[in-house]
Amino acid sequence: MDFAQKLRNLREDMEPPTNQTELGEILNMNQMKISRMERGETEPSLQDLVDICTLFHVSADYLLGLTDNPQPYQ
Repeated sequence: MDFAQKLRNLREDMEPPTNQTELGEILNMNQMKISRMERGETEPSLQDLVDICTLFHVSADYLLGLTDNPQPYQ
């Protein structure tokens, strides 16, 4: 699974369920940027990646496909 699919899955699994616009507001991004990342058309900036990892409590290695373990390092 690639970054785009992982981001979409994390967003869809949020409680309460969150759409792209709402996620964009939480992450201080616009809906188009979220949509383009979920479609694999663009990659997140380093700061975007940090913000996404922090929000979802997952490691960057997980989002980048370097591990299947979503847990951040201790």
